[in-house]
Amino acid sequence: MIKAGIIGASGYAGEELLRLLATHPSVEVVAATSRNLAGKKISSVHTNLAGFYNKLIFENLSNDDIKTLCDVIFLAVPHGASMDIVPELLEKSKCKIVDLSADYRLKTAEFEKTYGHPHKDPREAVYAIPEVHDVAAELKNSKNPRLIANPGCFPTGATLAVAPLAKTGVLENVIFDSKSGITGAGNTPTETSHFPNLTENIIPYKLTAHRHLAEMKQEISRLQPGFSNVCFTPHVIPAARGIMTTAHVFTKEKYTTKDVKEIYSEFYENKPFVQLVDGVPSLLNVRGSNFCHIGIEAEAANNRIVITSAIDNLVKGASGQAIQNMNIMFGLKETEGLWFPGLP
Repeated sequence: MIKAGIIGASGYAGEELLRLLATHPSVEVVAATSRNLAGKKISSVHTNLAGFYNKLIFENLSNDDIKTLCDVIFLAVPHGASMDIVPELLEKSKCKIVDLSADYRLKTAEFEKTYGHPHKDPREAVYAIPEVHDVAAELKNSKNPRLIANPGCFPTGATLAVAPLAKTGVLENVIFDSKSGITGAGNTPTETSHFPNLTENIIPYKLTAHRHLAEMKQEISRLQPGFSNVCFTPHVIPAARGIMTTAHVFTKEKYTTKDVKEIYSEFYENKPFVQLVDGVPSLLNVRGSNFCHIGIEAEAANNRIVITSAIDNLVKGASGQAIQNMNIMFGLKETEGLWFPGLP
C-alpha cells in the first residue's frame, strides 16, 4: 500500500485529493497538514468525508516528519511555497512528489519572466499531462524523477483542446476563451469571487496577460516547434466547478469537421480520460470526474476550427490529474482510483 501525505489539505485541491484517495485501492493517506486546523479531525472540517477518515487529523508536521511517513507527497500549497519545501523533502529521502502549484511548471528563465522574481530552486521537474506526454519515459530520463509538476487547470483544458492539431504542425493562430468555476480562485473570497459580485454575472480578468498563458505556449510549442501565436482570456462564471474552453484555431489549410475528428480520434486513441463528443460538451457531464470532453466543428471558409473542451477544474484540472500522475510514477494502471463517470 502506497502511503500518501498531503501538504495543504484544507483547501479545495487538498479536500479533493482526500476525497479521491479515500477509495483508491492502492493508497492510504497517512498525513494531512494544515497549520490553522492542526488537531482537528479531517471529517469535522471536510464533512463530506465522514466515514472515510474517522481517525485522521490535520497536523502541523515538519518536512522531515512527513517525508519519513510517506512514499508520495502531494503539495497543494499556494504558488511560491513549493520551491521552499521541495528541496527539503527530496533531500535524504525516497519519497516522490506531485506539486500542484505553478512553481516547477516552467523553465527557470520563463518562470522568472512570468512571475517577476528569481526561482529559489531552479531544478527541472517532469511536467505531466499524461495524454500529451509519455510521463513514464520522461520520468525515467529525468534528472529529477521523483518530482512531477502537475499542470494548471486552464493549460490542461487548453492544451488538450489543440494538441492533436499542433502535432500535425498546421496552427497559424490560436485564441483560447475559457470560463471557470469559482473554486479555481481558491477558498478565500475576493472581489471577483464574492457571491453578490458573481451571481448572475460573468467576470473576465487578466484579459491579455494571465500567467497560465506561458504554460500554454510552452506546451503547444513543444508539439509544434516555434509556434507562439497563442492568445488567452479567462472568465469567472457563477458555477462551483468546471472549465469550458473554446479554442478558435486558425490553420494553414482548410479542414472539414470529419477531417478534424479523424485527427483527434487517432491522437487520443487509448487515452481513456479524453472523450470526443457530438456537438458541444457539457460542464455538468464532467463534474467530479477526471474526464475531458471535447467537441469539434470546422469552418472551412475561414480556415477556422472551433474546439470546445470541458473539464472539472478540481479533478482533471488539479487533484485527479495529480493522482493520475502518481499512478504512472508508481507503475499502476493510469485509471486506478479514477475510473468513474461525472455527476448526472
